[in-house]
Amino acid sequence: MSESHPESRMGRTRSGRPSVIVQVPDFSLKLTLESGQVFHTEQDGETWKILRGNELLTIRQIGDQLEILSGSEAGVGCYFALDHPMSSIYASFPADAYSQAALAQCRGMRILRQPVWECLATFITSSMKQVAHIRQMSLAIRSRYGSPIEDSSFAAYPEPSRMASLDEMALRECGLGFRAKNLLGTARAIDRGDVDLEALRALPTDELREHLCRLPGVGRKVANCVLLFAYERLEAIPVDVWIARIATAMRKRKASPLKLEEYSNRRFGPYAGYVQQYLFHHARTTGKLPGQ
Repeated sequence: MSESHPESRMGRTRSGRPSVIVQVPDFSLKLTLESGQVFHTEQDGETWKILRGNELLTIRQIGDQLEILSGSEAGVGCYFALDHPMSSIYASFPADAYSQAALAQCRGMRILRQPVWECLATFITSSMKQVAHIRQMSLAIRSRYGSPIEDSSFAAYPEPSRMASLDEMALRECGLGFRAKNLLGTARAIDRGDVDLEALRALPTDELREHLCRLPGVGRKVANCVLLFAYERLEAIPVDVWIARIATAMRKRKASPLKLEEYSNRRFGPYAGYVQQYLFHHARTTGKLPGQ
């Protein structure tokens, strides 16, 4: 499924500090980080900072080159999925005008490989919230309960054991509302050993989804987000409001979220998760739906 790893060489920043420069064709750092997959990025001009667990990645892109100012080359390559077979993914996009417009606008966007707990916890808090609100909650949780990371303005996301030690009111004070009970319940289930998020990787996608949906606050949409953004199940389709609107317009009749997901899987093919993310970002930024 993956392409060869990109070539790299050593470089130096303007201040003389060593850096690693990686060739990254078909990659857009900005699109990837602004596409609603993660909610704790920090931008300063051309430079972006983001935490991969406890590892601070400081990077900037100039053309087809990615300069790694902090963090390991392996960590950057893994997190940003620089080995994904983009030529095959692009070739799988449907031929209709709307899908091709989304591909043209979003070309270079990657589906990230996120730490599973961090991804799961963040999307539990995403229910009925827009991106800006999810970011506020995520940063509040990190600020109050996460471990500080040197040279980062935000802290690491607290581990399940730390989260499990809190009470519901502490999380409500981070703006979570009813989501606090669900996040706390899932953290405690993981801390007790009721579920092993890493061991679940070995399961087939449908079975893995079933296990995730047993956790408090995890329905099919949140489970599909975690499947796609953390477990690298690139066929998974989270049906949110935008994807429901897009699929309904393509299908030309209304249906349940599950029926729209099944329709999208048939229409979008083996990399359906990639297709939906491009369609999602295209619709969210242009306000246009198929046929408009």
